Amino acid sequence: MSRIVFAPDSFKGSLGAADAAAALAAGWRSVRPSDDIRLLPMADGGEGTLDAIEAAVAGAHRMPVTVHGPDNRRVDASWLLLPGTEGEPGGVEGGTGVVELGNTSGIQLLDELAPLDAHTLGFGEAIAAALDAGVQCLLLAIGSSGSTDGGAGALVALGASITDAARRPIRLGNRGLGTATRVDLSRLRPVPPGGAVVLSDVTSPLLGPSGAAAVFGPQKGADPAVVEGLESNLARWARLLERAAAPGRVDADAAGAGAAGGTGFGMLAWGATIEAGSRAVGEAVGAREAFAGASLVITGEGRFDDQSRVGKVPSSVLEGAGSVTVALVAGSVAADVDDFALTIALTDLAGSATEAMVDPARWLREAGAQLARDARI
Repeated sequence: MSRIVFAPDSFKGSLGAADAAAALAAGWRSVRPSDDIRLLPMADGGEGTLDAIEAAVAGAHRMPVTVHGPDNRRVDASWLLLPGTEGEPGGVEGGTGVVELGNTSGIQLLDELAPLDAHTLGFGEAIAAALDAGVQCLLLAIGSSGSTDGGAGALVALGASITDAARRPIRLGNRGLGTATRVDLSRLRPVPPGGAVVLSDVTSPLLGPSGAAAVFGPQKGADPAVVEGLESNLARWARLLERAAAPGRVDADAAGAGAAGGTGFGMLAWGATIEAGSRAVGEAVGAREAFAGASLVITGEGRFDDQSRVGKVPSSVLEGAGSVTVALVAGSVAADVDDFALTIALTDLAGSATEAMVDPARWLREAGAQLARDARI
């Protein structure tokens, strides 16, 4: 009997990580029903991070919170409270709060894209709720953003004051950054005793051709003229925040500063650090321990491309698995896969990307069954 660990990311736009892992495992069991199966859905700091950690950590507890969504409408969201060192959630004994930007300020919460006006106030409100609960440390998953406000909204929710020339609070969103003249961080709530870690799935700086506006602005509805305005407002924000923050704390060129429309940059000013989301999630769910002694680890994501090799779930699984054999299942493959022992693209199984998207669970089951037949374990 072999031990098989299924550790995929979500197949974005079609299936969550937990459902993807279950479908792959069902296919495997149809061929090899006696194997020891372990489901370990993963995430990279974007959509699905709460689900992945909740599924893997015993005693994790959803904490409901109502916040201002990215367009100011109220949103019923939640954050995740992980147990402390004595098995009790929260408190100073080691409880950890996991807050996901996607379910408080995410792009999917917008009826219409609003690149200049969407904001992260709700993300900050959820962070404040976790602080109120007394968490020892925070994991901040910042993928799936709908805004380009540099994290200004989140900082306001945590106590920052951002005002214009008349000393009036600026409008929320990137548009408001263009009128900002003063930033006061003296009343910011402190980070929890164990610190705050931003989980990012990208390494983009805040500004420039690979920054928040240029790369991700178009995905949020910005045409070239709007992208130019987003960039100008972020540059203004960067100058103000660098002057207001503690010396050396913020750096617009830092890897991940441009993540989530610059939310990474704003969280640096608060006192958080930035890490590769997939690696931090792997640590939170005990991936290395789960991989130890496995005969095979199967990972996957919707599209495996060159970005997948830098901080995404498949690369993190490869790193964490060590000498254990790793197989990859992806919706489509557009990069070198020599590091994986076996690779299956759902588009090849289904015959086209359209067919693969119609019923992804079916094709993941097919992929799991094929791996079970092909794996030499």
